[in-house]
Amino acid sequence: MTKLTIGIDIAKRYFQVHAIDGENNVVITKKLRRSEFLDFFEQLPASLIGIESCAASHHWSRELSTIGHEVKLMCPSYVKPYVKRGKNDAVDAEAICEAVSRPTMRYVPTKSKEQQSVLMVHRTRALLVRQRTMLVNALRGHLAEMGVVAPVGIERIGELIDRVMGREGNEIDVPQLVLSIVVVYTDQIQKINEQVKDLERELRQWHRTSEVSRRLATVPGIGFITATALAATVSDASFFKSGRAFAAWLGLTPRSNSSGGKERTGRITKAGDKHIRTLLVLGATSVIRYVRTRQDSPLYSWVHKLLERKPPRLASVALANKIARIAWAVMARQSVYQPNLAAAAV
Repeated sequence: MTKLTIGIDIAKRYFQVHAIDGENNVVITKKLRRSEFLDFFEQLPASLIGIESCAASHHWSRELSTIGHEVKLMCPSYVKPYVKRGKNDAVDAEAICEAVSRPTMRYVPTKSKEQQSVLMVHRTRALLVRQRTMLVNALRGHLAEMGVVAPVGIERIGELIDRVMGREGNEIDVPQLVLSIVVVYTDQIQKINEQVKDLERELRQWHRTSEVSRRLATVPGIGFITATALAATVSDASFFKSGRAFAAWLGLTPRSNSSGGKERTGRITKAGDKHIRTLLVLGATSVIRYVRTRQDSPLYSWVHKLLERKPPRLASVALANKIARIAWAVMARQSVYQPNLAAAAV
């Protein structure tokens, strides 16, 4: 049997396989159980295999590559146009087989187990932070019903708890049931704070062992959390032709709706990785907080001029776009941040 082009629609228990030969004749349409999957592909010659980039796709890409196949992962939104009328596993596998053979198709690099482990730490930390925010908001809402409020900010929640529990010397008249509820919220918030710190400690330890992450941390607005997220997500920066392509992949470029020679741009697309985009915007916001009093860098001077004509929130997104481009240059050129090169770009 000659080399095949294969599309696989993966799932939790069953996998649909669609394969064509060199003359585009359908030679395999088969439904496999999870236990039969690898044994089946060990019997086939080295082939081109397409899989949608989704849950478990990186695992199966590594497994199939180990037995000699060439595996390419694709974004599901790029595969969807090739789906014919109706939708089922067989139709999806056929569409994947068609999409992977297109010369202009864009592919997703396969992540290693180490990269996926770091990203799992990031996702877990983000989940805990969201849960902590939910607990703090709920506690504030409940105590507001009793006329007890505190200034905005998660760092001020401790003051609110101390006031209710009478730790500041001035006891507030609240029912005992409310005090017991405050204890429940306090314990949960403190436990999550400790877990978040433990995860950040693990990220910092991995950051010290990763050369790419350390180089990314030299860019203004990028700390070890953003650096580890970028290093773990981007396997190979050369997959992007330019820094603008990288920023567009993150959803930081304006949405284009141009036609007939008329250029129309709108808000940013928000089409990429939400977690990294959020970290970059937060990092840019932290730079803007003190950039008004500093102009000792060409990048800071550019931000200062931008703030003179644009609101801070818009400037923070624009700066996040520029930071993403600088991060791509640092990864692609395997160098640290150089202000002189950034000045030329500005």
